[in-house]
Amino acid sequence: MNSHWLYTLIDIGSVLFPLLFSFYPKARFASKWKYAAPAIVIPALLFIVWDEFFTRMGVWGFNPRYLTGVMVGHLPIEEIGFFLCIPYACLFTYEAVGYFSKYPIDAARAQRPGYVLVAGLLLTGLRHYDKWYTSVTFIALAAYLLFLLLVVRPSWLGKFFFAFLFILIPFFLVNGILTGTGIPEEVVWYDNNENLGIRMGTIPFEDTFYGMLLIVMNVSIFEYLQQRDQRSVAAIRP
Repeated sequence: MNSHWLYTLIDIGSVLFPLLFSFYPKARFASKWKYAAPAIVIPALLFIVWDEFFTRMGVWGFNPRYLTGVMVGHLPIEEIGFFLCIPYACLFTYEAVGYFSKYPIDAARAQRPGYVLVAGLLLTGLRHYDKWYTSVTFIALAAYLLFLLLVVRPSWLGKFFFAFLFILIPFFLVNGILTGTGIPEEVVWYDNNENLGIRMGTIPFEDTFYGMLLIVMNVSIFEYLQQRDQRSVAAIRP
């Protein structure tokens, strides 16, 4: 295999099975594409701007050995695809866990772990304010979770935390390869001066929370759009 296609194949591989199973007759995630599309694209635009900024700063970068060479600004086209393919797969997983799970995922169960997580993120982010990846990721996620907990008060947050445990399985697989697991060099490299220097295998510790921020934004928009439609339908019924 030509190694220049590796990142492209990772993108395709991550979304292929969720896309195929989106037509599963009983769940039919495909019927929710009108909610999933904006829920994926809006956070993707924000993360692409963030990604471009950090790439220019040298917080992270990309190994041309595994890229096709097509660039958008300082980002490889495969990285743009990442912010579309991975959220689709994660939204599919979120829905699948909610559909098949009998676990009582209620809002009350999310409150305490939510606030504990916010506190830990804020303390770590502020303590390591001099590390760009750590501080921006942890403080941004803490702020977004706090917004959800105090303002939105979503009924789905417990479901999200539970589903995220399942999302972490493919996350470690995909991010492991991107950061060098099983291949001669990493696809994405990091300046360890800008993170805690803690690795889970080859994966920077911050990646878990970077991913959580992306996916919770996807889910929050996805759920908001569905609930808005449900309210509209209820309002016009006699």
